[in-house]
Amino acid sequence: MSLLWLRVAVFLYGIAALAVLPAALYDRPRWRHVAIPATVAAVLFHFVSLAEMLNAAHHRLPVDTHETQSFLGLLLSLSFLVIYAKYRTIALGIFLLPLAFLLGLLPAFHPGLETTSLPGLHSGWLFLHIALLLAAYAALFVSLVASVLYLVQETRLKSKSLSASSIKLPPLETIDNIALRALLFGLPCITAGLLIGSFLAEVTYGPSYFADPKILLAFAMWLAYIGMIYIRRHSGLRGRRAVYLSSFVFLVILCVWVSNQFSAVHRFTTP
Repeated sequence: MSLLWLRVAVFLYGIAALAVLPAALYDRPRWRHVAIPATVAAVLFHFVSLAEMLNAAHHRLPVDTHETQSFLGLLLSLSFLVIYAKYRTIALGIFLLPLAFLLGLLPAFHPGLETTSLPGLHSGWLFLHIALLLAAYAALFVSLVASVLYLVQETRLKSKSLSASSIKLPPLETIDNIALRALLFGLPCITAGLLIGSFLAEVTYGPSYFADPKILLAFAMWLAYIGMIYIRRHSGLRGRRAVYLSSFVFLVILCVWVSNQFSAVHRFTTP
């Protein structure tokens, strides 16, 4: 049944991703009344699917590639709803909802057969480690999207190209606030996630675990994350440079993700 609920969620994500386009790009409020309820329903079905999957597998963690993709999609759609509730803007949904749809598509219709030999697979601490890091990834992507929208809005204001038919974006201050708050939310997530993972690794594998390429890149990502927040807060970085900086850190995260294939511990294999 968990696959059925996930497929329903993906279908609803698709409806929401389509409905958000006219709502945001052409300021058609009626489509907003389709996009938001569809997203809420998709999140509920997605959550039920994930809960049933974990329960049916005796609290198995979302550790293979497809499961983590699905979980990340859930976090991105939740981020969209939180931003909408606080700022009443659906502009970020242009990016977040299609990505949530794509991240859920493969797990829903082609479930993975990947396994991992990771000890402590039933540990609640390990689940928290994975969930916190995925939350940090989602927060950074939200910050990147907000930085891109900031650049778009800034360019439009300078060129005075605002029109009634163009995308409706919130004020620059609001967009920048979303980008910064997303980073500030992600920092404790990535810090706690790495600390929990380091403790579990030390207990299970000893110091040799920290020579793993995945771990080295993860700590490099943490340093880049801190550096980005420091630069943004103390130099007032905005616009194009903020996009470049966010893109660089996001590229580091992609390298961390790819490094799973070269990791002696995190690599997923097909039985």
